Amino acid sequence: MDTLELLKSRRSIRKYKSKPVEEEKLNKCLEAARWAPSASNKQPWEFLIVKDEVMRKKFAEIHPYAKFVAESPVVFIPLTNPEIHSKYHMSDTGLTILHFMIQAHAEGLGTCWAGVIGTSFESELKKLLNVPDNLNIMALVALGYPDQERESSRKELDELVHWDMY
Repeated sequence: MDTLELLKSRRSIRKYKSKPVEEEKLNKCLEAARWAPSASNKQPWEFLIVKDEVMRKKFAEIHPYAKFVAESPVVFIPLTNPEIHSKYHMSDTGLTILHFMIQAHAEGLGTCWAGVIGTSFESELKKLLNVPDNLNIMALVALGYPDQERESSRKELDELVHWDMY
């Protein structure tokens, strides 16, 4: 599959099979995240991986829009460090999420992310995960084998693209 087809076929998956994710596939996703671009190559991120079912269920209880993480076998949690790059830490860490999700799709896995940073429940998740005060939880990203088919559409390019000036 070429890159554009890979990108166009990726969907947010909220239902997962109980089948575990192979370490080799998970490591490829983590490698893809690690190689995301960052401003001045500062790489203001760290990653948590949670497989524990009890923890995943707690995430689903805490995060009002992430019920799906309770059934995904893996949760990828990118942490962002504003001390490393105060201006671009969030956009840079967001790119790690994109890289992770695209690689997961290439591996036949499904993902869905739910934002955390700046929410009223971020501190509760940080406490649960023992995340240091200087780091923020960017998101919870479910990972697993899809147990649903999804379709989506996008606006036409002529509705979005402006040439030379607005």
